Amino acid sequence: MDSVFRALADPTRRLLLDRLRERNGQTLRELCERLDMARQSATQHLDVLVGAGLVTVVRRGRERLHYLNPAPIHEIEERWISEFDRPRLRALSAIRDRAEEYAMTVETTAVPTYVYVTYIRAGAEQVWRALTDADLTARYWGHANVSDWQPGSDWEHRRTDGSGAVDVVGRVLEAEPPTRLVITFEDSAGVEPPRDPSVVTFLVEPHHDIVRLTVTHENLPNTEMLKGISEGWPAVLANLKSLLETGDVLPQAPWEMSGTHA
Repeated sequence: MDSVFRALADPTRRLLLDRLRERNGQTLRELCERLDMARQSATQHLDVLVGAGLVTVVRRGRERLHYLNPAPIHEIEERWISEFDRPRLRALSAIRDRAEEYAMTVETTAVPTYVYVTYIRAGAEQVWRALTDADLTARYWGHANVSDWQPGSDWEHRRTDGSGAVDVVGRVLEAEPPTRLVITFEDSAGVEPPRDPSVVTFLVEPHHDIVRLTVTHENLPNTEMLKGISEGWPAVLANLKSLLETGDVLPQAPWEMSGTHA
């Protein structure tokens, strides 16, 4: 946590995070152009942010795309903001956001990719099993993810209330145990007009007894879905981390995937 505070202490680094919050997934060149900053200076600041876990780098061919990672800031919130204070602070934020909506109009040409990174004290095989075992996903997700997890196979996100209802379906695009899983992600009821499904990539990078798990959610259809998964993925992954590290999930309601893909 000390590295996070050191990274946030510099106004230039805070400005870089602001720019990524406005538009995630920018290259070094794009960030330099927006901030009128030399590449060497921007690289040094980004390296500090990456080292603190506040920024995640995703490679696309020769490009390095930079994404804001909210996990460390979320941990700060969890440590110092009580359950009593959280509703009051959210109400204040809602008032501020509504005022800002009247103050300016933001035009969005494309919905950005969502990236979330968490570190888990477990082995890569344990994390892979937690991602693909129906019983384990039922414990930390509130739904059972069911498939044989072979490339080309279907998968289902089934409710655990006894109804057998399926809220999300998809197809396994890639499966490289225990390091990489790529699936499509779409509402089981379908949408009109039909569109390409979003794509979720789980990247498991082991290092001794620690695993870095990166979840990338791409091809999002609209900002409504981006907002939904931005609230959902941190909850799901926090539950997964807790289950693997402590044997139990956090005392919170499971995330409902249904209704986040409209």
